[in-house]
Amino acid sequence: MLDEITVSKAITESFMKDFLEAMEVDVAIGGAGPAGMTAAYYLARNGVKTVLFEKQLRVGGGMPGGGMMFNRIVVQEQGKKLLDEFDVTTREYEKGYYIADSLEAVSTICSKAIKAGARIFNLISIEDLMIREDDRITGLVLNWSAVSLAGLHVDPLAIRAGVVIDATGHASEICQMVVNKLGAKLRTKEGRVTGEKPMWAEVGEREIIDNTQEVYPGLIVAGMAANAVFGAPRMGPIFGGMLLSGKRAAQVAIEILHQLKVP
Repeated sequence: MLDEITVSKAITESFMKDFLEAMEVDVAIGGAGPAGMTAAYYLARNGVKTVLFEKQLRVGGGMPGGGMMFNRIVVQEQGKKLLDEFDVTTREYEKGYYIADSLEAVSTICSKAIKAGARIFNLISIEDLMIREDDRITGLVLNWSAVSLAGLHVDPLAIRAGVVIDATGHASEICQMVVNKLGAKLRTKEGRVTGEKPMWAEVGEREIIDNTQEVYPGLIVAGMAANAVFGAPRMGPIFGGMLLSGKRAAQVAIEILHQLKVP
């Protein structure tokens, strides 16, 4: 016998338990694209308390759509090694070019991140930052995505984090908040979000790793957001750089946490 109220209680109680535990974390990530989910996986695997917020209904960022809605992606040799680690099937197309099913890649990376211990919440938007006297970002201000879509005036809630990762893609939403809301400068040549350049896969894939760094105290930028912030080219449906950037973001976050003496 199934009771609808028991089902409702089970969903509500389990969700609220996880959400409450996510209100104080080591690392909070904005954006559940390939870079954000990869960062979450490597952080959680290393025992870092990690939460990831995605404003859309689904995870994966631009990966599910592949190239122009053909749900296939391409990775190079380095990206293939990460997909191998995630146990995502790849097939060599030509030397140095490997094809993967974008839906398999998204679902598998998401599953691995959750099983490693990361918490992922969809349909939650980041609408502001928490900051203290030392001008360090200390957390995120959240609201349901449906609130902004409906144009409702509903106050948000906040979570505390030792480090924040902006993996919100082309829009680089969290970095934009630093510039527009705080009136602060990022650690870029212009001190702001430069904006991505036209497509040049080779350069974009190469520069994304260097661009994955702390751009403001407590804030790391990763994935396509990193290239948008530093003015590097976009790459299109080759995703090795996204994965490698996510792994690098996790490494940078762990280094910062050690400096903060967070266990």
